[in-house]
Amino acid sequence: MEWEDEAFVLSARAHGEAGAIVELLTCHHGKFAAHVAGGASRRMRPFLQPGAKVIARYRARVSDQLGSASLEPMGEGPSELFDDALALNGLAAAAAVAAGALPEREPHPGAYLAFEALTEALRLPAVWPAVFVRFEAGLLQDLGFGLDLSKCAATGSTDDLIYVSPRTGRAVSRAAGEPYRDRLLPLPPFLLSAQGGLAEGDIRLGLDLTGHFLEAFVFSVMNRPLPPARVWLVERLGEAGRL
Repeated sequence: MEWEDEAFVLSARAHGEAGAIVELLTCHHGKFAAHVAGGASRRMRPFLQPGAKVIARYRARVSDQLGSASLEPMGEGPSELFDDALALNGLAAAAAVAAGALPEREPHPGAYLAFEALTEALRLPAVWPAVFVRFEAGLLQDLGFGLDLSKCAATGSTDDLIYVSPRTGRAVSRAAGEPYRDRLLPLPPFLLSAQGGLAEGDIRLGLDLTGHFLEAFVFSVMNRPLPPARVWLVERLGEAGRL
């Protein structure tokens, strides 16, 4: 089994004296783990940080074994964010969510493109927290658990959608949801439209929304909590006054 693909590093851990087991989010092959010879070396370490973009050349003798890969870096990767600790937290959280949520060796091009869009947005401090929420919503969509925000689940109306059902992930209008508002999740307007502006508190509402469905539909099924890096990101954003 051999292939070559663009990929983002999701995680890396030392293996043996000089190697590393690297988890990759590839464009066409999904999430793949591979042994990288020399991955523990000082030369390779910068290329194995979460979020680093690489060309991966993978080879395995049989398809179900752990294969080996050589990695060629693309661009500066996470190093361009070294002066922005919060953006690095965002990148680490996205990598941890993708690594935990995606199945092994199953193509998910939508997840790859959502991750790529987030890595580009991380250069823009005023923008990337909202893009992070959209990344998580896109990940849910690609996994088959997408939020349906197109119309009210109760009336079919497309107007004044301000809630989401925590059970179904479908939008609910103000009028239909009013009697049940304590049991519904608030829907921030920026998730309804790319032109939707950000009001105070919208990022927290968005993170609460995607976090609820990631936990309910993805991580709880595997008996896992949300990744610690994701929890820390929310804490750091709060401390920075970005929620």
